[in-house]
Amino acid sequence: MRSKHLILALALATGSAISTYFVTGSLAQQTPSLQGTADNAYQIGAILYQQRSGEYRALTYQAYNIARLRLDQDFDKRSLKLLPKAERKRPRAIVVDIDETVLNNSASNAYEAKFNVPFNEKDWYAWGEKREATAVPGAVDFLNYAVSKGVKIFYISNRDDVQEQATIDNLRKVGFKDASADNVWLRVNKVSTKEPRRLAVAAKYRVVMLMGDNLDDFSGVFENRPIAERFAEVDKARDLFGKRFIALPNAMYGTWENAIYNYRHPSEAEKAQMRLDALELP
Repeated sequence: MRSKHLILALALATGSAISTYFVTGSLAQQTPSLQGTADNAYQIGAILYQQRSGEYRALTYQAYNIARLRLDQDFDKRSLKLLPKAERKRPRAIVVDIDETVLNNSASNAYEAKFNVPFNEKDWYAWGEKREATAVPGAVDFLNYAVSKGVKIFYISNRDDVQEQATIDNLRKVGFKDASADNVWLRVNKVSTKEPRRLAVAAKYRVVMLMGDNLDDFSGVFENRPIAERFAEVDKARDLFGKRFIALPNAMYGTWENAIYNYRHPSEAEKAQMRLDALELP
């Protein structure tokens, strides 16, 4: 444990960008003063899509099927010959985000939307302590398959480090038996950029692929960028998606919404207007 935190501390010290990541899920018992103070009704369609549509399940299975295909290709001797000799014998690793990538927290978002409860840290922690997040369809089978092939999985999440044990318990509960303090790397001291943690993995392993529901899960080049620049960076990296980058669907929350708000903290009324202003009309 101490060695892991030392690695993280050193990696964080070399990090360049520090971004603010907004998590918007909680299903704890709320205090009455918080109910009705947020305008979350606009999220209902996205939450229902994740909870009730077969299409959402199809997309997550598709993502993990593509991931398995790419992993099998990486084990093909012909693929290995294309790598520099120094890389061929390095141990493999896969870096995955946790929330809405391997764990589904849509129940917490549903509670917020139904009762107009704003995100608050106390209730987010309480939701994590429940250990009731379910597995994203396809995730358990793929990651356990990768482990069986000798691949090291690193769960890099912007959950806070105080949530470590509850997070490990939840991961193991739904079937990720490899989850431990050794490979579950949460954020320390509220530092949200994942780039230093990814670099710490890459220092010891050959990262075969990265999986996430947010562009920030793949590279620091996407962090804190306005919408047009995020689009441009995605276009530059187009050949990596479906290969090195495997994206999972999540319309409920994410940095894409933060970009609409220009990474600020506007009022509920201002947010609603900014969302309307962001719509493209005929």
